[in-house]
Amino acid sequence: MALVGKKFPNITVDAISFMGDNLRINVLEEATKNKKKVILFWYPKDFTFVCPTELHAFQAALQEFEKRNTMVIGASCDTNEVHFAWLNTPKNNGGIEGVTYPLIADTTRNLSAALDILDSEWVYDEELNDEILEGSNVTFRATYLIDEDGKIFHESVNDMPLGRNVDEFLRLIDAYSHVQTYGEVCPANWQQGKQAMNADRNSTAAYLASN
Repeated sequence: MALVGKKFPNITVDAISFMGDNLRINVLEEATKNKKKVILFWYPKDFTFVCPTELHAFQAALQEFEKRNTMVIGASCDTNEVHFAWLNTPKNNGGIEGVTYPLIADTTRNLSAALDILDSEWVYDEELNDEILEGSNVTFRATYLIDEDGKIFHESVNDMPLGRNVDEFLRLIDAYSHVQTYGEVCPANWQQGKQAMNADRNSTAAYLASN
């Protein structure tokens, strides 16, 4: 079920800072109370393979997100303790030492279940005469962009092997901010500083004629 255009779920979850402080984070409140945009990205597991490349990529772009008044939050279903161990593992040993944004520990899976991003399915087992959970029960690589009012303006979900392009999320934030500021719409492949359009036929025709 698509969540774009809807409020982000009002659910508070455990998290940890890079200093090892145990936190409680409500993503909706982070956006609305601080009047910030939020990028929340989910990854399957700590101490895996594609995941650390993504966490370091978001860290490398952290200043660019901050310039755009956007908070970065990572998330998985691992515990705070496992997060902290990974945060203290050097990069040259597959760790995420140097990552400074908070990491959600959705061990209850309350938030990931509400977002419907878990690799799991309840199936009936005739031998047990009961339902059993199949799948890894960890999250796909889901990404949410949330505005200052708590509305989701972008969501995407990658399968486990497919790492994300961080620059695309910066572009989407720029485009949405342009819409917020100027009331124009952003055409395909729009970049900050490029021509946008009014939402009418004449503007679209003029744009197509000049591009």
